[in-house]
Amino acid sequence: MPSTKPAFIFVHGGFVCKSIWRLVIPLLEARGHVARALDLPGSAAHAKVPLAYGKRPLDAKAFAAEPSPKANITQEERTQAVVSLVEETARETGGPVVLVGQSLGGLTVTAVAEAIPDQLRAIVYISAFLQSPGTPAIALMQHATMASAVMPSLFLADPQVVGACRIDFLSDNAEYRARIKTALCGDISDADFSSILAAATCDEPAGVMLVPAHITAERFGRVPRHYVRCLKDRAIPLQGQDFMIAAADSALGSQTHTYALAASHFPFFSQPKALSDILLGVAA
Repeated sequence: MPSTKPAFIFVHGGFVCKSIWRLVIPLLEARGHVARALDLPGSAAHAKVPLAYGKRPLDAKAFAAEPSPKANITQEERTQAVVSLVEETARETGGPVVLVGQSLGGLTVTAVAEAIPDQLRAIVYISAFLQSPGTPAIALMQHATMASAVMPSLFLADPQVVGACRIDFLSDNAEYRARIKTALCGDISDADFSSILAAATCDEPAGVMLVPAHITAERFGRVPRHYVRCLKDRAIPLQGQDFMIAAADSALGSQTHTYALAASHFPFFSQPKALSDILLGVAA
């Protein structure tokens, strides 16, 4: 029997996988919503890592030079994977979909909304990259409002050399691990942080960050969009989040609905109930 409530589709960000949504999805399901997440191409079970990553102690020179096995993954692959899941879910439930993207997953939900706007009730960005028409993610990452972001200090290889942004999530260097936590999730327990490290992969394909957003006010712009601002984010600083929202609103001639959480880049771990309440409000 078709569902009377919108379904949720969740798109993870860089270096992580669908498991990041494990605390949020049950809260939505308990309220009668279908909620699904997927591993994007190149993530989790689909992930391949450079040989140097698995050898310890780490050979930093080799790790900085070895080409990424994920370098050829394209944004189009990721977009099509999510389009397929949205269309499948809409057929099964008989209703619209709320599409949610976090961090780098913002690139994918933007492209999906342009491709299939009529399938979506809304799109939600959780401290995610929100592009304006013609803007690639790299331009947003290099904007002055992103200057305080901690993430670039974690990269251990030149993306132009290896074809990926590269982080050592297996590092035993206490200072480096502390910077990872500061960047992503300074407001969670050390035990939860260790579980995140264990599930993360070291490479994120650099090519997806070079693709300009091919979006229009007529398609993408007509899907209601919502942005959860994370006030304590050190990966995408609040100033950067606000810049992206304002730039997109100006370019598209429509307004992004905004919310605020006093949370890090990973609010689905630190504040799953508050985040789920925002999502339920969007669906309603």
